[in-house]
Amino acid sequence: MTLTPRQLALATLDRQLLLERQRLDVAEAVRRICAVQAQAPASPYLALWNRVQDFAPEDLDAAFANRRIVKATLMRITLHAVHAEDYEPYRAAMLSTLRASRLYDRRFTATGLAPTDADGLLPKLADFLERPRTGAEVEVDVTGSFGEHAHRVWWALRTYAPVHHVPTGGPWSFAQPNTYRASPAATGSALQQADTGVQRLLLAYLRAFGPASAQDFARFTLLTRNAIAQALNELHDQVVRVAGPGRAALFDLVDATVPAEDTPAPPRLLPMWDSTLLAHVVPGRVMPEAYRPLVVRRNGDVLPCLLVDGQVAGVWRAADGGLELTAFHKLGKAAWQGLTEEAERLSALLVNRDPAVYRRYGHWWDKGLPAVERMTVRV
Repeated sequence: MTLTPRQLALATLDRQLLLERQRLDVAEAVRRICAVQAQAPASPYLALWNRVQDFAPEDLDAAFANRRIVKATLMRITLHAVHAEDYEPYRAAMLSTLRASRLYDRRFTATGLAPTDADGLLPKLADFLERPRTGAEVEVDVTGSFGEHAHRVWWALRTYAPVHHVPTGGPWSFAQPNTYRASPAATGSALQQADTGVQRLLLAYLRAFGPASAQDFARFTLLTRNAIAQALNELHDQVVRVAGPGRAALFDLVDATVPAEDTPAPPRLLPMWDSTLLAHVVPGRVMPEAYRPLVVRRNGDVLPCLLVDGQVAGVWRAADGGLELTAFHKLGKAAWQGLTEEAERLSALLVNRDPAVYRRYGHWWDKGLPAVERMTVRV
């Protein structure tokens, strides 16, 4: 059987817990969906609100505080929240990419320093970050010996060293200035080998986003073609090829299933940078190609989206004491009713946390977004 584009979209939504909210512990939910993009502090909360039945933000507060879920730079050289037990293998998979992205970047090479200069600070950094410290403190006590280059050395280290972001309070656990702490991997058992880490990350990716191609996995991670091909070869007994609508070979877990073509997809209000929109080659599975320039801005910002029948249909933002929903095409009465119910529930969560969530990104609306239909929903 050849899978259709809709089946692939439904498979992604199903594995991302977006077809039906599940009653799961927050750490287990994060593990089920592989990782949660976390460069905006609110996004992990809103991602899990979309996926976990009776989600309580206090549960995620606690999981960050007790380090059951950790926040660090990983896939796509971007901050992600991951299950604590997954951090070490995921970092092992990504380490070469993370390290190269900084030590061979002009911002570091222009200092005249060698990669070994930064690497040589890793033991000292691990010792210094045995307790939480700000970046400013690191630049004084760890990288300060490099004088005017202290900031750029820390810029490199904080990306590829085994370092977690530490909760600092506020409505979404993390606030400025960023605070850091060494991962237990820095002082504990030796880091897993890269190839083992890539295999584990690939299996987690397929469990969360499959069926998918090698190019899709490369898009999600920025790993090299050779590393991915080697992992697929090593996992030949756990991964199978499946037929899809395009030319690229698709892979999936041997025991995975795909929803039927007529499976309904409920409305959802996705957060900024939701991984569902970033896990496959452009334009992705739930993003109509014509809408991509509207949602994914030129600087990489990915706006909060409306999902209708499993496809992006518009964007949303906090406004006027509620949520403003903007549709890029005309929606039916049933779609608006479902979106309104979701917006009312999300507004109820935000009112006690951050009613003006994502306020700093409002300029994208100010610069103009096409609105075929628009509605403001208040609690």
